[in-house]
Amino acid sequence: MSTTATLLRAGAREAAHSRANRRLRREGRVPGVLYGHGDAPRAFHVDARELRLALAAPGAILELDVDGQREPAVLKDVQLDPVRGETRHVDLLRVRLDETIHSVVTIELTGGDVAPGVREGGVLELVTREVTIESRPGDIPETLVFDVSGMQMNDTVYLEALVPPSGVEIIGETENVTLASVTPPNVDIDAEDEAQEAIEQETGVVGEDAGDAEADAAADDGSPADGGG
Repeated sequence: MSTTATLLRAGAREAAHSRANRRLRREGRVPGVLYGHGDAPRAFHVDARELRLALAAPGAILELDVDGQREPAVLKDVQLDPVRGETRHVDLLRVRLDETIHSVVTIELTGGDVAPGVREGGVLELVTREVTIESRPGDIPETLVFDVSGMQMNDTVYLEALVPPSGVEIIGETENVTLASVTPPNVDIDAEDEAQEAIEQETGVVGEDAGDAEADAAADDGSPADGGG
């Protein structure tokens, strides 16, 4: 993995308080905190657009420049406005490029459109969507990709089948954790029962109509209809 860091220019700010943070947001800035490695937390503010671009750039490492002082960091947490979806606050974690850290990465499936089980009408489900890994900051992958092109109907694969790239270790249980599965499409039992009931009712109505017609014909002939007696 590349150790290239994305530069993020920021400005220092005083200890957080609500009024100041609201003012920063009105100005298009996002308040944030850099912490970790036993150093004192460092409050900063960054342009909202530059932050979005930096977080969208390839690689996990940010080079945070606070008024000319640079430190490597990775994203720890983002707080979003529940209505507007705008970033309200960002937490960054100091890192050392030669030390391993834990981070969460997403899992992506590939080859699902050609998997035999899917082509037969099966439903492909990604059960485990993210995992915690341990790696150096420069080795953090954007995603972990797993090829499901060989999966048959009713197949299940477990997390242990996912092989991470060199320098990356998946943390936690993998043997009994379902990664993905292909299952037959769900059948709506209630709909089938209702259809069958409708057929039976229609058949019964037809039978009753036939019986009534036979009775009417017998009455016209003056002879009794077959009634078993």
